[in-house]
Amino acid sequence: MLRRVVITGLGAVSPNGIGQKEFWKNTCKGISGIDRITSFDPVDLACQIAGEVTNFDPSLYYSSSDLKKLPRTVPLAVAATQEALANAGIDLDSFSEEDFESLGVLVGSGGSGFDFSEKQFEIFFSKQKHKISPYAISNSLVGMLSSEISIRFGLQGRSHVISNGCTSSSDALGYAFNTIRYGQEDWFVSGGVESCVTPAMMQGFERMKVNPVNFNDDPCRGSRPFNRDREGFVLAEGCWMIILEELEHAKKRGAEIIAELVGYGTTCDAYHRVAIMPDGKQSSRALRLAMKDARVNEEEVDYINFHGTSTLLNDKVETLAVKNTFNGKALSIPSSSTKSMVGHPQGASGALGVSVSALSLKNGFMTPTINMENPDPECDMDYISNVGREKRLDIAISNCISFGSKNSSIVLKRFE
Repeated sequence: MLRRVVITGLGAVSPNGIGQKEFWKNTCKGISGIDRITSFDPVDLACQIAGEVTNFDPSLYYSSSDLKKLPRTVPLAVAATQEALANAGIDLDSFSEEDFESLGVLVGSGGSGFDFSEKQFEIFFSKQKHKISPYAISNSLVGMLSSEISIRFGLQGRSHVISNGCTSSSDALGYAFNTIRYGQEDWFVSGGVESCVTPAMMQGFERMKVNPVNFNDDPCRGSRPFNRDREGFVLAEGCWMIILEELEHAKKRGAEIIAELVGYGTTCDAYHRVAIMPDGKQSSRALRLAMKDARVNEEEVDYINFHGTSTLLNDKVETLAVKNTFNGKALSIPSSSTKSMVGHPQGASGALGVSVSALSLKNGFMTPTINMENPDPECDMDYISNVGREKRLDIAISNCISFGSKNSSIVLKRFE
């Protein structure tokens, strides 16, 4: 018999709020965290806006000498993990050796060390090879991310990173979910982190023509999923960490349960390095697999958190995939894109969506899609335009789509 898996803790470091409470409050109110880039001068870029965590102080977590050795993802992840552990009522000071050995880390990230790597390449090509950091290799590898979290908190269980494009953290949560329910582990720190608002990354996406270029003077309106005049995604950073736990294990230690994770499905279009299959067939299949895994039918789904990146193809195809999955019911399912307020945090997208879905189930509130001003006729679902809604929710789905033709869906249930 499969074991039940619940969420007992959430930590958030988001462009529109640091800390779970601030993030949730601002997301419910439709407050955007997108603004003009401040981490470097974007004057030479066509798109000069991003979802940055501008008021985050990494020195609260690491010394100045340590910060020179680390990519920005590490303090972001440590901050969110620290909050998730506290939110779950986990006191590391009271841990036994067995506790430290049992709690693992399974994180998703698209690349992790972009900022650190760019600086090291800049040093190398400026003919100052003697100034390259001895950590240039180790801290540019995406796998170091879970190691840094494990080291920081002394967690000696599994320590893995899944790097799978924009579905990275959705897949990390899915793998952690399956590992727990099949009895291989009792709990995990899981989620996603990304910090890719860098000059080279922005320039690369600009070359792909996937960023908005007409909202530099009005950044909050730049991410506009499902609108006829959407121009592309607004690149973002952030971290959302989640404590996943076997139900009886959580009950035994008296943990408060936020929501239950009940299903996971993943597929691949096997189509293109960047573009998604226009028919949405495999995205729809991922949704169906997740619902089958959760033993949930189409009539039971109350809310969908869309991937909703604000790109011309993604929004249209994702809408088509949902409509093909839910048939006539699709138009009546309330859905929203949190990226309208946060931007697109790449590999952390799944953790963002699962966090919002879990909090929606717990609080009976559906967050809005802001900037819904000029709806695309091909995007004709109920996207909870501009203002959130109160509603008792029993079943929610977080959906993700990635470069490389990946699709990933997670089903959550209100905990009884």
